[in-house]
Amino acid sequence: MSGEKTTREAKKSVLPEAALKNLEEVYKDLHAHPELGFHEVRTAGIVADRLRSLGFEVTEKVGKTGVVGILERGKGTTVLLRADMDALPVKEETGLPYASKMMFTQEDGAQVPVMHACGHDMHTTALLGACEALSKDESWNGKIMAVFQPNEEQGAGADAMINDGLFERFGDPEIVLGQHVSPMPAGVIGFKPGPAFANSDALLVKIHGEGGHGSRPEATVDPVVLASSIVMRLQTVVSRELAAGDVAVLTVGSIRSGEVANIIPSEAELKISLRTFTPVARETALAAIKRIVEGECAAAGAKRPPEIETLYSFPAVVNDENAGQVTVDAFRAAMPGVLVVDPGAVTGSEDVGLFARVANVPCVYWLLGGADPDTFEGATTPQEIIEIMANTPSNHSPLYAPALEPTLRIGITALTTAALTWLNAG
Repeated sequence: MSGEKTTREAKKSVLPEAALKNLEEVYKDLHAHPELGFHEVRTAGIVADRLRSLGFEVTEKVGKTGVVGILERGKGTTVLLRADMDALPVKEETGLPYASKMMFTQEDGAQVPVMHACGHDMHTTALLGACEALSKDESWNGKIMAVFQPNEEQGAGADAMINDGLFERFGDPEIVLGQHVSPMPAGVIGFKPGPAFANSDALLVKIHGEGGHGSRPEATVDPVVLASSIVMRLQTVVSRELAAGDVAVLTVGSIRSGEVANIIPSEAELKISLRTFTPVARETALAAIKRIVEGECAAAGAKRPPEIETLYSFPAVVNDENAGQVTVDAFRAAMPGVLVVDPGAVTGSEDVGLFARVANVPCVYWLLGGADPDTFEGATTPQEIIEIMANTPSNHSPLYAPALEPTLRIGITALTTAALTWLNAG
């Protein structure tokens, strides 16, 4: 896939080049100033100001730091366009001139680096661009509900906006649209009908040992050894507890215990991430996690039972097949140089599906290729493309950054095209 060819064929932009260049600067600014979930104050301010300049009616602080922009013309379909704004506690290593150097002080006083390692800055900028294009397009009637959501990474932002009266205050949408940048080559859009992104459950496990001197482990119940046993035993959940056809991922992303080498601590904490696609697989895996944690603690002689807390839980993103086909057909007609493929189900998770589920309307959520297409030059088979992608920095990597051009251009066009398809449907 030639980057030059992709860029040339995507040149039919919904915005003038000057507007695109301006949005590129917005993207660089957002990338350099990332903010963690529910702290997106600066980002939300930039979003709100630009929406107002485009004629949108803007409401801030929806779901803490969310922003909603409304643009309405006559009678027609209400279309919800969604972008997430939050970043991750990751130290950026891209070497970009606009790389983040931001730090964040947590509640415990610890400082962590912050980076847009998942491309939410691209999502936000692309939606701002689509809002600009739609505001200048006189062909449609209906209502645009531009939702800039906080805290997607912790699965809390969509729920917060809904609980803050999103639909009661701004009306019910008739369709939910959005996109997520991915390590696919720029110039490729991925759409999976049906279950497309996994259920997500995050658990905090606290285990209680009995501390003491590092030289006398026999007088203790070592929570570090116990935590290690739990981690290793959990690796059997997917391979031995679930059916062979079930897709699931179980990751222990954090272990915290102790401070120094010669003291056996009293407690340890584990943070566990579970991704599944079916209710049966989810319930089976959650039950297995509980059984294993409690069993290992009992086997170690822990004096107190473990505590298992759900940090967050949100359902799979299920794309409506009919609405998805209509949208994909519109992509192919409007962007002939862009390849639309079915990438299969993604084991990552997204809370965008909550908007559609609560409103009981179709969801169409696609992957936006963001990798430099020149990287894939010479690849002629799906396997060759997959191998290149496996060696390309992906979301949540400290090296991750989408290729600004043509990713932003295509992302703006895709959102605008999808919105117009449904705004003009009635």
